[in-house]
Amino acid sequence: MDLDALTAARRDEWARLDELGRRRHLSGSDVDELVTRYRAASADLADIKTSAGRTPQGDYVSILLARTRLRLTGVRENVLKQLPRFFLLQLPAALYRVRWMTLAVAVLFLVVSTLWVLWITGDPAVLATLAAQMDIQNVADEQFVGYYRENPNEIFAATVWTNNAWLAAQCVMFGVTGFWPISVIMENARGVGVVAAIMFSFDRGDTFFQFILPHGLLELTCIFVAAAAGLQIFWAWVAPGRRTREAALAAAGRSLATVAVGLVFALALSGIVEGFVTPREWPWQVKVAIGAAALGVFLFYMLWVGRRAARAGETGDLTEYEAGTPTLTAG
Repeated sequence: MDLDALTAARRDEWARLDELGRRRHLSGSDVDELVTRYRAASADLADIKTSAGRTPQGDYVSILLARTRLRLTGVRENVLKQLPRFFLLQLPAALYRVRWMTLAVAVLFLVVSTLWVLWITGDPAVLATLAAQMDIQNVADEQFVGYYRENPNEIFAATVWTNNAWLAAQCVMFGVTGFWPISVIMENARGVGVVAAIMFSFDRGDTFFQFILPHGLLELTCIFVAAAAGLQIFWAWVAPGRRTREAALAAAGRSLATVAVGLVFALALSGIVEGFVTPREWPWQVKVAIGAAALGVFLFYMLWVGRRAARAGETGDLTEYEAGTPTLTAG
């Protein structure tokens, strides 16, 4: 097929389709003509893709068809009606996709944190380089616990929530770089490991776990999930499979960006626990049980609800109608 000849022959017809698609009001005869020209342009697009692949002319016709399809099928669906699908299918499916990467990130975090603890507690000279002895003693005796109690519960909960949500969003947004999620995990592992080493060095290990576990179980899991989503996006770019890198990266970005949205809610729950449960003078068993319950709810949603959504064919990506028709790849 001669692409230039086809373009010259169909230019006026495509222009008429463009004109009808942009009109604010259509008569009955205009609608009939719009449908007829839509079908003809669809056949033209199929011919172009079959013979020439992706071309500027094909992209132009595809845009015309998308606009016409939207005009023929009506307005966009109410956002409130989309919420059930998002929370029951798209989000859990996206979380389920990154389950194994999340486990790998969690193992990396625990290994790095443990190495920091062993290095610092195993050599007093390393501990001394962190700060003066009295300053380190003050961290173990007062500052660690005081951090959770020095501000009003509401302000503290809101602060840690926004900070962690922004951190999780960065892991997803900059995941394509590959190094950013890893750097976030390594930095957090170092921070937790150093504080744990200080607490253990002054026989405050029980205090460390009593104040970290209630909120940390869910909070750290959310950060692991965010890093895993970012790394999945990076891997889609590195190994796109039979799709083009552009298509693979776009699909991964669309589906896994939902993870960042979902983690906002999970981290809000973690922030409530950190602001209103962790600082309390309650038995540590009660506080840890509350934190474990919050983590259990998240894992149930991620693994059980996510598995059901995945088995239903969900990937977390937009529907073809929302994202547009993908480019077909042979092979």
